[in-house]
Amino acid sequence: MARTPSRSSAGSSPAPTRAPQRGKGPAQTKGDPARGDGPSRKPATRPASKSAEGWLYGRHPVEAALLNPQRQCHRLMTTKDALASLDSLLRGLRRPIPVEVVPRQDIDDLLGPLAVHQGLALKTGPLPALTPEDLVEMARDQDNAVVMVLDQVTDPHNVGAVLRSATAFGALAVVVQDRHSPDETGVLAKSASGALEKMPLVRVANLARALDILKDGGFWVAGLAADGRQTIRGANLSGKIALCLGSEGEGLRRLTRDHCDHLVRLPMMPGAVESLNVSNAAAVALYALREQVLEQTQ
Repeated sequence: MARTPSRSSAGSSPAPTRAPQRGKGPAQTKGDPARGDGPSRKPATRPASKSAEGWLYGRHPVEAALLNPQRQCHRLMTTKDALASLDSLLRGLRRPIPVEVVPRQDIDDLLGPLAVHQGLALKTGPLPALTPEDLVEMARDQDNAVVMVLDQVTDPHNVGAVLRSATAFGALAVVVQDRHSPDETGVLAKSASGALEKMPLVRVANLARALDILKDGGFWVAGLAADGRQTIRGANLSGKIALCLGSEGEGLRRLTRDHCDHLVRLPMMPGAVESLNVSNAAAVALYALREQVLEQTQ
C-alpha cells in the first residue's frame, strides 16, 4: 500500500528535514523539552535478583496478566488480604492458576525491598513477539493509526509510562530497539499499570529497518525534535503515523532523524521549563494526534 500524503498547514507535505551536524544548533541541547528526552525523575531502582525474573507484581499488572489470554501464568503468590480482593477474578478464569498464600515477607524476599507489590506476585511466561510487518497488517484496513517508536529509551519507568499513554490514546503499538531498551520486567510492568498486557511492545534489532518497513506499509514517520519546523498540530499529520521519540540523554540519533519524513516539536512556552522527559512528551504528543484525528473525522 502506498503512503497517503499527509497535509501540512500550507496544504502540502513539507520535504523531509535532514539532521543538523552534531554540536550545532538546538539538537545538541541535552534534555531538550521539545525532544522529550529529559532524564527520568523516578528514583533509581535496585536491580532485581535472578530469582525475580519472570515475575510481575502489583494489583494492576497482575490482574491484567491474569485476564490476558496470550499471557502464560504459572504461579501466583499472594497474601491472605490480597487474595480476598482477587477471589471473583480467579473464580472466573477458564485456566487454573496455582495459588500460594504466603506471608508478605516471602514476597519481599523474592522481589526485593523496593518492589511495591501490594501482596501479589505472578510468575509468567513471555508475551508473543510481534514484528513491524505484523503492525503493517494490523493497520491495513485503518484510515488512522499511530505507532510510537522509542529510539534507545532505556529507563523502564519511562517505557512503562509510554505504554500506558499509548493505551489511553489508542495507539497501535510501541516499538523499541532490542539492544537498547529495558526488558519486560516487573518494574516496567508496574510502571505501565496493566498496559503491557494491552499495548503491543515490539522489539526490533534494527530501528532504521523497522521504519523502512512501516513506510513501505503506508506510514509516514515523524520525529519529535527541538528544531522541528512546525508544531505537531501545525504539521497537520494524518493517516498512519510512526512517531519517533529520542532517548533520555541524547535524543533522536542521526540515522533515525534521517528516516523521518517530518521533524515536529511540542508547542512549549519559551523559558517555562527546562525539559520534559520522554514519557511526558509522549503523552502530550499522543493527545495532540488524537485530538487532530477527532477533529478531522467530525
